[in-house]
Amino acid sequence: MTNPEQTQSLDFIRRKIADDLESGKYDRVVTRFPPEPNGYLHIGHAKAIRINYGIARDFDGEFHLRFDDTNPVKEEAEFVEAIKDDVAWLGCDWGEHLYFASDCFEKMYACAVTLIKASLAYVDDLPADRISADRGTLTTPGVESPFRRRSVEENLELFERMKAGEFPDGSRVLRAKIDMSHPNMNMRDPVMYRILHAHHPHRGEDWCIYPMYDWAHGIEDSIEGVTHSLCSLEFENHRPLYDWFLDRLIEHHGEHVHKPEQTEFARFNLTYTVMSKRKLRELIEGGYVNGWDDPRMPTLCALRRRGFTPEAIGEFLDRVGIAKFTGTSEISLLEHCLRRDLNKSSPRVMAVLRPLKVVITNYPEGKSEELDAINNPEDPSAGVRKVPFSREIYIERDDFMEDPPRKFFRLAPGREVRLRYAYFITCTDIVKDDSGQPVELHCTYDPATRGGDAPDGRKVKGTLHWVSAAHAIDAEARLYDHLFTREDPSDVPEGHDWKENLNPASLEVLTGCRLEPSLASVEPGYRCQFERLGYFCADPDSTPGAPVFNRTVTLRDTWKKMQKMQKKQ
Repeated sequence: MTNPEQTQSLDFIRRKIADDLESGKYDRVVTRFPPEPNGYLHIGHAKAIRINYGIARDFDGEFHLRFDDTNPVKEEAEFVEAIKDDVAWLGCDWGEHLYFASDCFEKMYACAVTLIKASLAYVDDLPADRISADRGTLTTPGVESPFRRRSVEENLELFERMKAGEFPDGSRVLRAKIDMSHPNMNMRDPVMYRILHAHHPHRGEDWCIYPMYDWAHGIEDSIEGVTHSLCSLEFENHRPLYDWFLDRLIEHHGEHVHKPEQTEFARFNLTYTVMSKRKLRELIEGGYVNGWDDPRMPTLCALRRRGFTPEAIGEFLDRVGIAKFTGTSEISLLEHCLRRDLNKSSPRVMAVLRPLKVVITNYPEGKSEELDAINNPEDPSAGVRKVPFSREIYIERDDFMEDPPRKFFRLAPGREVRLRYAYFITCTDIVKDDSGQPVELHCTYDPATRGGDAPDGRKVKGTLHWVSAAHAIDAEARLYDHLFTREDPSDVPEGHDWKENLNPASLEVLTGCRLEPSLASVEPGYRCQFERLGYFCADPDSTPGAPVFNRTVTLRDTWKKMQKMQKKQ
């Protein structure tokens, strides 16, 4: 139990729960994350998952994972497994508390019969468009259905026949009888059941009537013993209906009905990102991205494939916090949290993405040696590894300029630089192709500088990464960037499409990259830092001897720097 001082430091939901426990309203905390298995989770869902799991953990309660599988037309077993993988990846353990709404269909049906018997629900034959039109508007009351005055006996008979499959899809619905003049549109005789003759992934052909979300949700919470139904702000206007259903069942149902309490928190938006499931699906179906796990997408499977860590996402969500009003968070904050985590945990390796060959002319032909390289300067326990060095090496093409500007400290004709963990080299000659572009550099090395220091104390300003040409692994690198060019991709002038804000440079694929040999057989998901280039993750497309690496994030926020430069122009 928290003391008053601790309670004041909590967010508004935890403060409320602490008060509920203190007052004896509940003797334990039970929360749930209730996804619909009709798609993949994105980082917005991660917030809801962590809130529900974190609160259950902090108050020594229970966390449930429940699938609201009430619409067989859109739901698939594939999504169930993907959601379980994502929730577990975030570090949230539901233990034995895995539930499906469809396992409660019998109890939901019995509860609906209770409301029919209490003259609080009726079967309506009106078509869907007429029901929608008759609901009225925010300023005009709705119109009562001509079937609203059906007798209890007729409604019970028709509802039973609906369940038995006697009627075609869309021909009848069961509606709650509340108030067609209610100021809250959700309370104007909402639909509780509709007819759908479709195969259900979890229940097969057992049912042909399916409950609507607002009817099912509260009953599921009640059956599971959920104490605090925590949901995002768009459900605030649904709370009166949530309470109405449970209150009526408490009044009329034969067995005890437990009543949870619904509390809403704000969703968050992320700059340079869309998190509407409809828009994400549009990107996939239009071929703008390569599926739900395209590393440019905000889905959790895509972030995992790109190399994000659950720890970084957790720190980001903790910093965003729990609010009552929807806001937009900077993607740069997410990337900052990611860099912090990867910097601590990622081994350093050397990779050359745009290779330029260097021949060290005074290094003995046929000779190679192994040099010590530090695995992670942030973690001394990570130790060192051996990297091979030979007469021919590759450096980054951008690390050489024939006519360098004043503050260019890398390799140039006549200039001496340090090779990381190796030697000082000096450029003596340039081999060019027919167009005048450098294709090979000739350099000399100083054997006395092995390890990167000169015995005579001379200093060099540039240090370059490299790989031995004879030992290099050929690889592909996929350089990912923001999917959109605008902070709010949906902010477009009238007559324009939000997809016009797609970033044409969101993916650059580089082939013929050269990696140090330690990366030849890493497993997909392996994360590391390519020294001086960024953090990378091995992609599932990798094959033995031909790895594919995704750039997770750059070493610095180059995007923000680029945006500032564009604004100055």
